[in-house]
Amino acid sequence: MRPPYDDTEPAIPDDTPAEPVAQPTAVNSQRNHQWRRAKVFSEEQSISGEKLNDSAVNSVYDSDQNRRFPRRKVKAKRRGTVKMSEARGSNSFRDELASLLGDAGIRYAAADPIGISTAADYGAGESPEQSESLKDHVKGFAMAWGEILLDLGRGCKDIVQQSFLTEDSYIVRKLEKPCAKASAKLRYLNEFLPEDRDPAHAWPVILFVFILALTALCITTEHNTLVRQVRRVQMHPPSASHVLLPDGRRLAYQEQGVPTKTSRISLIAPHSFLSSRLAGMPGIKISLLEEFGIRLITYDLPGFGESDPHPSRNLNSSALDILCLANAIGIEDKFWVLGHSSGAMHAWAALRYIPDKVAGAAMVAPIINPYEPGMTKEEMKRTWEPWVLRRKTMYFLARRFPKFLNSYYRQSFLSGKHDRIDKWLSLSLGKRDEILIEEPTVEQHLQRDVEESIRQGSTRPFIEEAVLQVSKWGFSLADLQVQKKCQQRGILTWLRSFYSEAECELTGFLGQIHIWQGMDDQIIPPSVTDYISRVLPGAYVHKLPNEGHFSYLYFCDECHRQMFTTLFGSPQGPIKEDVVPTQLESKELSSPNVDSPTK
Repeated sequence: MRPPYDDTEPAIPDDTPAEPVAQPTAVNSQRNHQWRRAKVFSEEQSISGEKLNDSAVNSVYDSDQNRRFPRRKVKAKRRGTVKMSEARGSNSFRDELASLLGDAGIRYAAADPIGISTAADYGAGESPEQSESLKDHVKGFAMAWGEILLDLGRGCKDIVQQSFLTEDSYIVRKLEKPCAKASAKLRYLNEFLPEDRDPAHAWPVILFVFILALTALCITTEHNTLVRQVRRVQMHPPSASHVLLPDGRRLAYQEQGVPTKTSRISLIAPHSFLSSRLAGMPGIKISLLEEFGIRLITYDLPGFGESDPHPSRNLNSSALDILCLANAIGIEDKFWVLGHSSGAMHAWAALRYIPDKVAGAAMVAPIINPYEPGMTKEEMKRTWEPWVLRRKTMYFLARRFPKFLNSYYRQSFLSGKHDRIDKWLSLSLGKRDEILIEEPTVEQHLQRDVEESIRQGSTRPFIEEAVLQVSKWGFSLADLQVQKKCQQRGILTWLRSFYSEAECELTGFLGQIHIWQGMDDQIIPPSVTDYISRVLPGAYVHKLPNEGHFSYLYFCDECHRQMFTTLFGSPQGPIKEDVVPTQLESKELSSPNVDSPTK
């Protein structure tokens, strides 16, 4: 049986002579020995701050079977406790607890109590070791990460050198001969270097300094003024007229020129990208429109200006919008369409889908699909070559990832600040266009046009317009070519050919198509017009030397007159209203003219 737990301290054998005591039996001696070991373990656990329960004491008590506490360590600690108690001249339990803390070189008297020092006890003496501050931790963390990154860089460098820069690597084999030829041709430049300079180190430094200086020059000489005045976008009150379309949408439009009843010619002009109904023919004089009897109608595309957006817009719906607008404003006869730049896309759609209502088309620097499948490689190369890389990227995003255009439009023309139109649309301008857009009148018109275009503050119509330019239009320009289409071959057709001619009809657009193309146009290069004239041989192409993309149409009175004369002939003025003729006039009309030749 295990002896009961007892708090009394067992007797510790001592070498000093003591009073004779009765000798314990063998069983009692063994139990006392086990109890001493459990007591020492209990004292050590109490000093270390751990609470000793009965199960722990019992486990140490059964150490002969489980060996949970080594006997030699217990005996060694017991000897140290006995020796310290002999040195102090006391065998008290408090002294033994103090001895288990370790020998710190301090000896306490038997009557001195043993306590635990606190932070307040160090006030007058030595201060404890200060803990590391946050700054030291951050510094150590940064240094550790710096060493890690340095080792990572060295490892990557070794990988690159061993994988790509060895003599057997694919890159070295491909670039070794071209680099050797280029080095041989440029070796004579080493003669300009000092003799004590290594060309391998000197030329990279020279190249870096050259690029840095060139960048600084480009930044300082880009504009005449260092700081360009930034103007905020302003919103203006609504000013357009509206028609209600069959699907419930409202279409905003604007009229210029002669009224409906007296107009000889109706001209409808869809606007281009980042524009509105205010564009039309910029700078056109009302007197010139009246001289030719022209009624000019411009309108906002769906989602632009004051027009409602279209849920699923395409070029077919765009042509139907033009037809509904013409019917709503009282145009009974055929009308002409005017398309400039990307606005020509909607004019092409009108020629394709409503050819019976269109009398003719006037195109100024017209756009085509840059991915037109009918273009040859040479034509496509000459079309894409003048465009800047940013514009090519915009076309690629509009074709593949149109959602990425949202953030770009938000940061450019929808940012609330005005800027140059060529910078917003990633355009490269010719000399005439550069001079033109710097004129105050033209700059004011462009800014007002842009403000009206972005009135609704949404990127959706602009993304739709960009996608329409590069996606499949649903037709090809070759479909507009006039062709003779006869009935399909068959037995009945063959029998009818014996006694009558085959029934054929003309397909395509039967009206006139006039194209004005500036030869210095960098936005719509002349190669586009060359392609149009190839697929539409019946179109009239007017090539304009030294003219750009905007210079012929914007604020040019003589250019406007030349266009109207080419399209409509000599000016005839508006149609006069019916007037009841007088009696004298009726007699003159009824009497024959003597001077006129007889038939």
